[in-house]
Amino acid sequence: MLTTTYVERRQRLETYFDRTASETWAQLTSTAPVSRIRATVRAGRDQMREILTSWLPQDLHGVRILDAGCGTGALAVIAAHRGADVVAVDVAASLVSVAGERAPIDPAPGTIEFRVGDMLDPAHGRFDHVVAMDALIHYPRDEIMNALSALAARTASSIVFTFAPKTPLLTLMHTVGLLFPRADRAPAIEPVSEAFLRKAVATDPRMAGWKIGRTTRVVSGFYTSQAMELVAP
Repeated sequence: MLTTTYVERRQRLETYFDRTASETWAQLTSTAPVSRIRATVRAGRDQMREILTSWLPQDLHGVRILDAGCGTGALAVIAAHRGADVVAVDVAASLVSVAGERAPIDPAPGTIEFRVGDMLDPAHGRFDHVVAMDALIHYPRDEIMNALSALAARTASSIVFTFAPKTPLLTLMHTVGLLFPRADRAPAIEPVSEAFLRKAVATDPRMAGWKIGRTTRVVSGFYTSQAMELVAP
């Protein structure tokens, strides 16, 4: 069951990306020139995407993947070219529209179905692997665990996701963002400690049998994110 906190955060993300940051995000995820600060974010995201896709099997023919929070679709395209059948979901219709426009015309070995909606909707079905790149960073830690457990119930092999690691800089930025809210600022990033996630995965009965595999952090200018792999029992 979706909590009030989760629904409120999801709605704020939808509003932000569809009404405030649609053009900015489309530019950031393209090859168009951007400021030096945004260039570091772009480089960090590119590096993170390479890491997450490298944690999936190289041959994805016949494999069903959920790209949770697909944004403009770059990761979904990579997976489809390796043979996966990808369901790419994002709450922001504007980003999904851009993703559909950018998807290559030439057929890939796999397929991509872009959907506007909630990444946790059970109607999306079951998957072999789930990838959630920077899709959970705006949710508090308990909501992250709620989301991971919901995804785990419908995933056969692995979940690879990112979270905002609890560093002094990110904690400070989060505090300042709460003290000085602005209507056009992105919803606050919620720093979470790796230690919390490790303990939560090990003790949460909803994650019984799931193990933490690889984890690595990417720091590129104003972009800081940590990848973690969860392996199914």
